[in-house]
Amino acid sequence: MSTIRILLVDDHSLFRTGIKSLLESQDGFEVVGEASDGLEGVKRAKQLKPNVVLLDLHMPGTSGLDALQMLTEDVPETEVLMLTVSEDAQDLMQALRSGARGYLLKNIEIEFLIDSIRRAVKGESVMSPQMSVALVDAVREPSIEKEPEKETVKLTPRESEIIIMLAQGESNKSIARTLGLAESTVKIHVQGILRKLKITSRVQAAVYAVEHGLMPKS
Repeated sequence: MSTIRILLVDDHSLFRTGIKSLLESQDGFEVVGEASDGLEGVKRAKQLKPNVVLLDLHMPGTSGLDALQMLTEDVPETEVLMLTVSEDAQDLMQALRSGARGYLLKNIEIEFLIDSIRRAVKGESVMSPQMSVALVDAVREPSIEKEPEKETVKLTPRESEIIIMLAQGESNKSIARTLGLAESTVKIHVQGILRKLKITSRVQAAVYAVEHGLMPKS
């Protein structure tokens, strides 16, 4: 596997130093640059073309959300993972709707971060476990502002099964094992779901599943 090139964007230099040290102690990871605010991060991403940007949410000057929107437009081939202390549901929803590949809290274990970066490079969406709960709560809570509801797309029974499992954070391998399918078959179904719903990530599919009442009642 080729080296995964990472850009760190965070206004705390000590945090960047620690994360850089941890990442570069792992095989296959290289921190190619750092930035202390969102605008600088966008400029560096355009110059360096990293595989992944680890992006803080709340920073002085250009915020992480503003930077995320610029990154999505200017370097669409780069995956962006939010790495933040914010457990706020609105921050989570805004980040996912703006194109973040994942939303990670800074209290995660390094092993989880490493795995999340590798999954993001493969095109998988990732999220800290407690934020999966926040996602469900956020789209069910009427007091949280949501986008105008879109027309519901007709999914097949199999697609409905799979999108529910995506919303529960299951990987393709786990879905395949549960449903007794080949992993390649699940991948085809996931790609079909994204295409049918006109979205680009598994996390956006999870948002769709909850917003449109596809999740089983707890």
